[in-house]
Amino acid sequence: MTLRLFRFALICILATGILQARAESTRIAVIYSESDDSIAGVLGGIENTPGVEIILLALKDLNEPRLNQLLLAANQRGGVLQLAAAGGSIGPIAVLYPDIGEPYRSVFSKIIEGIEENAQTKVASYAIGSNFNIQALSSELKRQDIRVVIALGRNGLKAASTLDKDIGVVTGGVVSVPETDGRSAAVLSLAPDPALLFAKLKSLSPKTQRVFVVFDPSHNAWLIKLARDAARSHGIELVHQEASNLKSALSLYQAFFATADSRRDALWLPQDGATVDDSLVLPLVLQESWNKNIPVFSSNVSHVKRGVLFALYPNNLELGRNLAASALGVANGNQAVRGTRPLRDVLTAFNTRTASHLGLSVSFVQQQSFDLLFPEH
Repeated sequence: MTLRLFRFALICILATGILQARAESTRIAVIYSESDDSIAGVLGGIENTPGVEIILLALKDLNEPRLNQLLLAANQRGGVLQLAAAGGSIGPIAVLYPDIGEPYRSVFSKIIEGIEENAQTKVASYAIGSNFNIQALSSELKRQDIRVVIALGRNGLKAASTLDKDIGVVTGGVVSVPETDGRSAAVLSLAPDPALLFAKLKSLSPKTQRVFVVFDPSHNAWLIKLARDAARSHGIELVHQEASNLKSALSLYQAFFATADSRRDALWLPQDGATVDDSLVLPLVLQESWNKNIPVFSSNVSHVKRGVLFALYPNNLELGRNLAASALGVANGNQAVRGTRPLRDVLTAFNTRTASHLGLSVSFVQQQSFDLLFPEH
């Protein structure tokens, strides 16, 4: 049986079963790839069957409100909305992840677990060391008929950059990808969405009106662009200052604390190697913020244990599930998944001692919603 006939048979079987089970009108949503120009032939006239309403949904529609609206309308009318896939198999998905020790190995293992849960196809995982064999990897992917890979971490990204150009790439486990690296169709960053950070800040410190951040534009210009829009929507003035090295960053932090106002100011520490350093920048920030009662929040969970008020960090299982969804989209030619997206699958770490020092009133119910509390009891 050809792929086209198989797909038509699948839709017919689904429709026939539904019509036999229910007498009322049935709505069948057929999901297809925009690159599939044979969809009319696949339907084969079933859309003219009495009692059947065919709704065509391009893959890009799955990311839009339209699908939810259709499901809601069908439920309210007591009808049936059956989803039928009109595309063929995308084949296996390969995951390229760093061959690295604990605790990072467990992080990547949890991400891969999420990928496997949501991939809807076979997942083949390959540990990539510092001296991986490019030819052997390419040959293995070709043998497995791999058409899309999920590259995790810098090692995974490095390996993916060597692959044939017809293999789609989704990247995760990194904060950003250099603009010169054109191999990644989609990047799910480890940088928490600024909108989520600002929402959490306002819930904990409603008085805050202005947020300062120092960043390296070569790595985080895309994130600060998102942050400007997010700050406006939360009624926050975002003061963003550029620095390309720790020396210039330290000068900017010192200037900030010299004029900072505890009644309205806060400081954001992004994941930025050029401007945030655990041995030089963090001690200065923690000491000055404690002395001047300035809330500091971070995109790095380890900073909360040291004294930062709160941080958002990845929910690795959910991150894996979203990476799988993006890989399916890339494999099916969905342009909507391309580009770099911030992390929205987040957990929250919170420092109760810092909150008490800042005079912030955080209820027991609020504390129960946090995923990590410091100091540990």
